[in-house]
Amino acid sequence: MKCKKFIFKQHFDGVPKKSDFELVEEELPPLQDGDVLFEALYISVDPYMRPVSVKLPLGVTMIGAQVARVVESKHPDFEVGKNVVGQFGWRNKTVANPDTVLSGFGEKSRPYVLPDFGDIPLSTAIGVLGMPGNTAYFGLTRLCTPKKGETLVVTGASGAVGSLVGQIGKILGLNVIGFVGSDDKAKWLTEELNFDHAFNYKTCDIAESLKKAAPNGVDCYFDNVGGRISSAVLDAMNPFGRVACCGYISGYNADPKNPPLAPIVQPNIVLKQLKLEGFLSSKWKDCWFEGIEKNLQFIKEGKLKFKETIVKGFDKTDEAFISLFTSGSDNAGKVVVQV
Repeated sequence: MKCKKFIFKQHFDGVPKKSDFELVEEELPPLQDGDVLFEALYISVDPYMRPVSVKLPLGVTMIGAQVARVVESKHPDFEVGKNVVGQFGWRNKTVANPDTVLSGFGEKSRPYVLPDFGDIPLSTAIGVLGMPGNTAYFGLTRLCTPKKGETLVVTGASGAVGSLVGQIGKILGLNVIGFVGSDDKAKWLTEELNFDHAFNYKTCDIAESLKKAAPNGVDCYFDNVGGRISSAVLDAMNPFGRVACCGYISGYNADPKNPPLAPIVQPNIVLKQLKLEGFLSSKWKDCWFEGIEKNLQFIKEGKLKFKETIVKGFDKTDEAFISLFTSGSDNAGKVVVQV
């Protein structure tokens, strides 16, 4: 039996390109005791893959999570017909022992069988009911420890994570401000996702926008972007503010030997006694289903909306990934490849 997969052909130089990947065929081995044959249904493409790829050896299967169905099994925990989320990378079929699967970060990442989502699409298992959703829920509630009435700022606020962070913030009774890269995205946040304020960072004065939207200062900051915009947000923070550092997309495509510069942040951190913590979602792997169940509850209650951009066709996985960095205002929410 053959499978198709994308291999990582060359390290990215600036924005990822189609020539950085190669679509190849591979002969799958017969199943041994403990092995499972998984068939991909949906594949996740995420901005984090860009910086993590720096440490990937050339020729490996491109990393990433997928929703897959168990087609054949010699493992007692994985019944034929069950749907799972696993770190199998960009491939349409996989033979693997679930107990030995590794994530793109090189840590063990055992696939898990999905609970019943009811009428909610399976694709959400790699979106609002998967890693992005848990990143938003745990990053905000555990690291920012928000209190009702406080002010939250989210950068990258229209993305798969940021759009959920802001909505969860509203559920918790916060004043929520989002920064995005287009007027259309800002309008989407305020008119559909219930953000109190949203600004296009490309056209606004960030400091003045924060004075207007947060006259009493910022208490919580969920940082997906880094760079100058983050320095400006830290300037507006109140003493003892809390910052969850989730990403730094402003520098993902930069030359690592010549990274973009931003105003120094240590004076704000020290003098305002800010709490700033970086994290990966795997930090909460021992309580993973808590986040899924909480976000599922929010969706069923009509409090949490999600948006998916579905790209159809496994062969377009590379194009879907590249679109995260080139599509301007076209993509909002989670980008998913339907195999």
